[in-house]
Amino acid sequence: MTIAVIGIGIACGLGHGKEAFRKGLFAAPNVFSYLKREGREPPEGETPFIGVEMPDPPSILPPRLARTATLSSRAAISVLDEAWNEAGLEAVDPERIGLVVGGSNLMTRERVIALRDYTGRLAYVPPRHGHMFLDTDICGLCTATYPIRGFSYSVGAASASGSVAIIQAMEAIRSGRVDVCIALGALQDLSAHDLQAMRTMGAMGSTRFADNPVEACRPMDADHDGFIFGEACAALVLCRTDKMASGKVYGEIRGASHVADGSRGPEPSSEGQVRAANLALAEAGLAVSDIDTVNGHATSTPTGDDTELETYRTLGLEHARINATKSILGHGLSAAGAIEVAAVLMQIEAGRLHPTRNLETPLDPGFGWVRGEPETHDIRHALKFSFGFGGVDTALVIGAPGTGRRRQ
Repeated sequence: MTIAVIGIGIACGLGHGKEAFRKGLFAAPNVFSYLKREGREPPEGETPFIGVEMPDPPSILPPRLARTATLSSRAAISVLDEAWNEAGLEAVDPERIGLVVGGSNLMTRERVIALRDYTGRLAYVPPRHGHMFLDTDICGLCTATYPIRGFSYSVGAASASGSVAIIQAMEAIRSGRVDVCIALGALQDLSAHDLQAMRTMGAMGSTRFADNPVEACRPMDADHDGFIFGEACAALVLCRTDKMASGKVYGEIRGASHVADGSRGPEPSSEGQVRAANLALAEAGLAVSDIDTVNGHATSTPTGDDTELETYRTLGLEHARINATKSILGHGLSAAGAIEVAAVLMQIEAGRLHPTRNLETPLDPGFGWVRGEPETHDIRHALKFSFGFGGVDTALVIGAPGTGRRRQ
């Protein structure tokens, strides 16, 4: 059974909608600065956090709902609306449509603000606070706004949540539960507490480029010093190709794998990453030599990048072109896997590979890095990695429409 992507919705620091995303993906403008949203103030006397914040989502919800919707929820509605309309889902039986929201602990910034505002006067907490900070509130808001009646649920897999949502959507379609499933990588709205904890842990940069945000995000570069947060949200509509009417197909998810590598915290495992890639390739019926493009997890953390590079060497990916979408968008955390799969599909459509910003001194020059400029390249089969704290390793094999299997 072939699973195709027939609709995409995007929100990120490049703007809202696929056109802004497509343009920015290949132009790779600087969108990095100091974070300014309320609730992200740095500790007194310290440098502001570096990252990427998106414009406010468009007004889609009725005012009475918008007033009680968080930023994460409004971004989800924005990307779902775009993907829903492009895929023509109004013509599908609502009971044959499912929704998987990727992400957990999504609204900590707004919850921290609420805790601050109601400290000492808990009797005045609004009733809506009983549900609006739950991850499932995004599910409820989406299914209340659009006729999705097959199922809806959220999955948490840290920074691999978006990819795990795609895998869960694929499995639901293959099982026959639904014909169409929407995988939504939700906006993880970090608070200052979250950001400082990531900084203290050594996962988040950047002390080295504290005075120069444009240089801070450097995946696979010798001067990397940690990931840089970027607000993001993306929705992908997946469908059985034998159930779809004529329409646009961005690409096909040919193989997927989600494995546990046995670690608790942020420690990456090349063994787990290699195992995930080999399982995804086996499901796709492909060899490593069939992969012509790799879109890395590539966060810009020294340990993470070094471990991922070891994975590339073990798999033998020196022949493939490799780029890192986080260099343009920042790290979308829960949304990263979904929006980066969208980036792969946009590159398939354009016949071009986007550049990797700030890749001045690659960790290993022996690989086919796409560096400062976009490149013309017809992608047939791409390998997409996403990894998450807690030992979550995923790999997806994404094919151009109609490429099929090479070997069985």
